[in-house]
Amino acid sequence: MSEAATLRRRGHIAVITLNRPEAMNAVNAELSIAVGAALEELAADPQLRVGVITGAGRAFCAGADLKELARGNGIGDPEHPEYGFGGLVRHFIDKPLIAAVNGFALGGGTEFVLASDLAVMSEDATLGLPEVTRGLVAAAGGLLRLPRQIPPKIALEMALTGAPINAATAAQWGLVNRVVPADQVLSAAIELAETIAANAPLAVRSSKRIMHRVNGFGSDWDTPIWEMSAQEAIAVFVSEDALEGPRAFAEKRAPQWRGE
Repeated sequence: MSEAATLRRRGHIAVITLNRPEAMNAVNAELSIAVGAALEELAADPQLRVGVITGAGRAFCAGADLKELARGNGIGDPEHPEYGFGGLVRHFIDKPLIAAVNGFALGGGTEFVLASDLAVMSEDATLGLPEVTRGLVAAAGGLLRLPRQIPPKIALEMALTGAPINAATAAQWGLVNRVVPADQVLSAAIELAETIAANAPLAVRSSKRIMHRVNGFGSDWDTPIWEMSAQEAIAVFVSEDALEGPRAFAEKRAPQWRGE
């Protein structure tokens, strides 16, 4: 059997592909294990700077594998329950992760998108949290992240009706960064990833950490949030890359980042 998720390297980009097309990339234990391992590989390899996650076949991810649940089988990684649903939704890494939504992404598929830093979406794809229509709740972060990423009343309508939204609506509410034709989703996501990967790796990772830590603090006029930002930023300011950037600019050449 093929792996339930694969990691393919494209320069500094890790392309992680959910690889259960016969099941619309629904999440079972094997997929959770494979995705969690792929994210760990991305996090640990200094040559990899950005991840892109997409789906094989005509779906991005149909959510939890309900057939597995009906059989009484677990769908998480038994060795790493801390990674959360799909090995992803509670698995923080400080390198950017871009969702390339190549087809419908419902339930857990939408929760994958919400857990990603950026998203590129096919113009014929859909997002949605249909859990309430099946007697369930979107417990893999959907109810936590959606009202932080779009207006609360829009989030509540999605969560309480279970109705999906199309790509244009997702873009309208800022859930995705790009909407492109179906055959351009992965290439557009990789192009976005390459733009990020061309920047200084330490600065990118520090910027992500700071922005994801903001919600743990109060007003942006209060001292603690500034202290957090300064603590994160100081390692960047004293790095070799912080010297290389201005030097390359002055010498009118492309910077050669060392990640240190």
